[in-house]
Amino acid sequence: MDHRDAALQTPVAAQITVVVLYFARLREVLGRDSERVSLPPGGHSVSTLRQELRARGGAWEVELAPSRPVRVAVNQDMVAGDAALSNGDEVAFFPPVTGG
Repeated sequence: MDHRDAALQTPVAAQITVVVLYFARLREVLGRDSERVSLPPGGHSVSTLRQELRARGGAWEVELAPSRPVRVAVNQDMVAGDAALSNGDEVAFFPPVTGG
């Protein structure tokens, strides 16, 4: 492979660390309000973070399951699951809020 072929390969993202915040019911059930989470090298998105957290099992798997209504903000902007994450981002998970 020459240098032109190497330049065409898609680079693999390095490990990143994000700050994760939990609100309302999630904070109560998961037993914490925040933590730093390191994600292994690869594509980093809200969905991959959620999968990493679900892999902890127990309440994590239940509360962050794809079927559960959980809203997400990255750096205080509401985002979808495919939103990309960067090193140092703040990711907030919270249940939908209803009012009366």
